[in-house]
Amino acid sequence: MAAMRIRKGDTVQVISGKDRGKTGEVLRVDPDTRRVYVQGLNMIKRHVAQQQVEGTQGAETIGGVISQEGPIQISNVALLDPKDGKPTRVGVVREEGRRIRVAKRSGERID
Repeated sequence: MAAMRIRKGDTVQVISGKDRGKTGEVLRVDPDTRRVYVQGLNMIKRHVAQQQVEGTQGAETIGGVISQEGPIQISNVALLDPKDGKPTRVGVVREEGRRIRVAKRSGERID
């Protein structure tokens, strides 16, 4: 399996699907299923049982219907170029034995 070229904390743009054209920060990357979770995009509703919050004296509970980010296939997002903020592909160059990610659009280093 090829190494993931998008990492947690990167800013990406969705290039396909219901959220096409929207941008956000990557919250989590799942390399096994090749999916990313992007802040505020692909929102899904989860039904969670009521639970008492630890450390509170009152009747604070968490539960009910909760909105959270769903996974997006990594091929449906593109990293934004740090130079001009447009979608770009990611290249990898080796410098002193380390992998450095580079934006193909401008040649700018990402890491």
